[in-house]
Amino acid sequence: MKTSWYREPWAWFVFILPFTVVVAGIATFIIANTNPDTLVVGDYYKKGKAINLELGKIKQAQKLGMSFGLKLVDDQLIIRPTGIEKEFPLLNVNFYHPTLADRDFSLVLTPNGNGNFTHLFEADENVAGKWQVTITPFENHWKIQAVITLPQSDFIAIAPDTAQAN
Repeated sequence: MKTSWYREPWAWFVFILPFTVVVAGIATFIIANTNPDTLVVGDYYKKGKAINLELGKIKQAQKLGMSFGLKLVDDQLIIRPTGIEKEFPLLNVNFYHPTLADRDFSLVLTPNGNGNFTHLFEADENVAGKWQVTITPFENHWKIQAVITLPQSDFIAIAPDTAQAN
């Protein structure tokens, strides 16, 4: 006696494999289109030319002897100038997350009475993790970059280094 095809387990095994591949392909297509990669630069040539300008700003910071100490304790960020005895009226501090562009943020800091630049984060702001930090003055004629991990209870030395230029 012959049995129907749908009662054979090998028939289902043969059909389930291509069906699984089709479902996985559709899921991959949906994931790829809803979460685009934000790390890819569209106009890489202009970005490459801009790196040369950024290197000039880092070399300017090296020539001036700029360096800073940075620490984050109890949601308070403290940036202390350690390189030269020059007072800055304003510092632009940018934090770039290595993989999540929506977590990037910028701070514009003014010095307190001690000459330190401080910022108090809200309790719900999560700044723990790895960051690329960029410090520039208001005039934007020099630049310092560093990759740091927060929080830090001790001061991290941030000095100009052309090897860390992006």
